[in-house]
Amino acid sequence: MTGILPKHKPQINFLQIFALITLGLNIFTLLIILYQGLIIRNITNQKPPTFIELINGQPGTSNHQLQRNPEAIRQFVSTTMTAVFNWTGNLPPQTIEDVTNPQPDSGITVKTPQGYNKKIATSSWVASFGLSEDFRQGFLAQIADMTPAEIFSRGSHQGVTAQLVIQRVYPPENIAPGNWRVGMVANIVQQRSDKQKILTPFNKDFLVRAVDSFEHPLATEITPLQQAIYKLRSQKLEIYEITNLCLNDVSNRCQGLLNNHQFTN
Repeated sequence: MTGILPKHKPQINFLQIFALITLGLNIFTLLIILYQGLIIRNITNQKPPTFIELINGQPGTSNHQLQRNPEAIRQFVSTTMTAVFNWTGNLPPQTIEDVTNPQPDSGITVKTPQGYNKKIATSSWVASFGLSEDFRQGFLAQIADMTPAEIFSRGSHQGVTAQLVIQRVYPPENIAPGNWRVGMVANIVQQRSDKQKILTPFNKDFLVRAVDSFEHPLATEITPLQQAIYKLRSQKLEIYEITNLCLNDVSNRCQGLLNNHQFTN
């Protein structure tokens, strides 16, 4: 009986084969997408290459992210502290016209260590972004306590101007990878309207460290003050502590906070 029935040849289902091939291609494509996603994630988590400031002020690259030129470190400390004590009563010039016709500085209000509201010079506020964030607020409070209110008086009523006169900045001493100690011998010189000068010693040790910085995504749309802040942070350095400097023995540094700032004749 079985020999009478015709044998059925197995038929190939091309639709099923096409579905299997399509499924395999989809799985392969998904794996490629996942792999590319992991690569992009790793790239976004990587730190950008660190640029360092050379002696001539031009940026350069370094394979070691904590490397900085010693002279660039000295210049960073000098320019930052000079700007902190640049109390002229005028805003920092942004254009050539501002140099010949300076704009009066209304100051920026911060709290003193005693909790009072006092003004500091705008140049001091901008320069304070060269300090670490955890140290900056306390430093600004000390500067506010030091800043005479007469600096913000207008015209002939302005009773005081001040500047930092630097006598010496010691070569940076490497104290840890990416960390340096820089000593400075200087005086804060106040000039009063009666031509009397008041000198306050400012002999300090600065602890400086290497940091990363990033450009503003809309650099052409930010204010001149914001541009000055980003330019300062682009040096990839910050001061994270200021202590008193022992002039008797520079190799053995004195420890102490920035609190000896009484003006004396």
